[in-house]
Amino acid sequence: MTSLLSIVSTICIVVIAISTLFLLYRAIKGPSNPDRAVALDTIGINLMAIAGILAIKLETQYFNDIILLIGILAFIGTVAIAKFLEKGVIIERSRD
Repeated sequence: MTSLLSIVSTICIVVIAISTLFLLYRAIKGPSNPDRAVALDTIGINLMAIAGILAIKLETQYFNDIILLIGILAFIGTVAIAKFLEKGVIIERSRD
């Protein structure tokens, strides 16, 4: 059972890594800015998946904090990109 888990987790890491490369291409060459934003958000999800699979493969719980940190940073980045695409500015300053 352990060898099957090792083989499947290795295949999953390779497939997710290839998917991340395609998403990196989409983030650089995307036809529009919303496509780039979605690609960057999905790259964050793929990084969380790779960290989770590595935690299973290495049989450790230390990657849980890393997964949460990547999730929080990806969410904040997605909100910042969405606000920039909507209004053209991320931090609004009142000049009174």
